[in-house]
Amino acid sequence: MGAIITNQTDQPRIYVACLAAYNNGYLHGAWIDAAQEPWAIWDAVQDMLRASPVAEAEEWAIHDYEGFGGVRIEEYTGFERVSELALFITEHGAIGAALLEHFSGDLDEAREAITDRYHGSFASLADYVQELTEETTEIPSALRYYIDYQAVARDAEINGDLFTVTTAWDAVHVFAGG
Repeated sequence: MGAIITNQTDQPRIYVACLAAYNNGYLHGAWIDAAQEPWAIWDAVQDMLRASPVAEAEEWAIHDYEGFGGVRIEEYTGFERVSELALFITEHGAIGAALLEHFSGDLDEAREAITDRYHGSFASLADYVQELTEETTEIPSALRYYIDYQAVARDAEINGDLFTVTTAWDAVHVFAGG
């Protein structure tokens, strides 16, 4: 089964710390909205550095982040990357964050999956397989109750024909395999 996102209520943001202040025993930094252009993030960092308790502070590092689901933001992740990830998550919500986690942060794969391979949200993969089967195949009524849709769904996932990401207990997003 795919990744489960449990808390996707926060908008993506990063906490950028002033390293001059940090190295001198001060906690000085700012939470910055990550869902904006990279230059706007840079400008916010520069504003934070100008307000530092240490004169002429220039160095910074990302010390925390939230709203990125399971995607990891490193201390020196570039603002362009942070912006791209945050804008994707902001546009697609929990499903975007779950896709990024599923693809280990590969934004191109996540974009391609949401654009070209998304089949919708279902209570389970078995529900999707049953709906698809019943819409595309005439099943004799004598056989209808003998089909094990759980097994068919499991096989489709194991074979790579389908994959899922889960954003809530009853929200399984189904994608064609890649």
